Amino acid sequence: MTSQDLQAEKNSQILKSLAQKHGFLHCGISQAGFLEEEAPRLERWLNMNMHGEMGYMANHFDKRLDPTLLVPGAKAVVSLIYNYFTTSKQHDPTAPKISTYAYGKDYHHVIKRKMKDLLDDLQDELGQVEGRVFVDSAPVLDKAWAAKSGVGWIGKHSNLLRKQEGSFFFISELIIDLELKEDGPVTDHCGSCTACIDACPTGAIIQPYVVDGSKCISYFTIELKDAIPVEYKGKMENWMFGCDICQEVCPWNRFAKEHNEPAFMPHESLLEMTSQEWNEITRDVFNEVFRGSAVKRAGYEGLKESIRFLND
Repeated sequence: MTSQDLQAEKNSQILKSLAQKHGFLHCGISQAGFLEEEAPRLERWLNMNMHGEMGYMANHFDKRLDPTLLVPGAKAVVSLIYNYFTTSKQHDPTAPKISTYAYGKDYHHVIKRKMKDLLDDLQDELGQVEGRVFVDSAPVLDKAWAAKSGVGWIGKHSNLLRKQEGSFFFISELIIDLELKEDGPVTDHCGSCTACIDACPTGAIIQPYVVDGSKCISYFTIELKDAIPVEYKGKMENWMFGCDICQEVCPWNRFAKEHNEPAFMPHESLLEMTSQEWNEITRDVFNEVFRGSAVKRAGYEGLKESIRFLND
């Protein structure tokens, strides 16, 4: 092993130790470069309009596939995951539902702060390290990089999966100019299971590992600015923001463990609100319950529109 290889291995050990210190579940490393296998897959997905009105998915095609165009001089893509699983549920079983990931504060801000602290610590340990942090807000194919780095495998529902923890975690990336030891991918453990495909009420998982985003309940309740198509009436399973169905039925999520992140604890009123209270929610209550929440992305009117669609 060369001195350069030894230094890369040492750098990787320091990085992974720091990632653990900052609460990340797992950290995987890939060499920065063009994602050759993903290029035709992404192009085909876009050409079939499976991104619906998510026009941003078609932007910066080259940057999505090559992180060195995002961070000149980048040598490594570090993929990290952060747990958000909770057994807490909304108390009223008839109330319109919110995806678990949006129970607490907006993960974009929470995780980005942790990532920046991690980068600061890495610079303190190793000196000048240049790079950027990404949390689901830039043209980075986070699941592809996470799978490439061995953090997990991409399941038939297109979410990242781990045998030890399931899939209830956020993915983020650190793209840096540091020499690191590359990790390899893990094997797929979905086997013959089709639980997620069978359970999707809108048929969004059109075949194993391919999700038509324009048919997904999360798309309808978060991304779509127009009215939800009438043909999906009665198929929303009472979800007003996001959807957890494909994760809830996945056998691997029986191993998910409760998170211990205070920022992801729900507002005290969120779980207690009844179906009637959701139907009558005012803008003031919305602003109070969802202060600093990812639900702000849908906005008050967007959430009300989803609730109306469920009730009609």
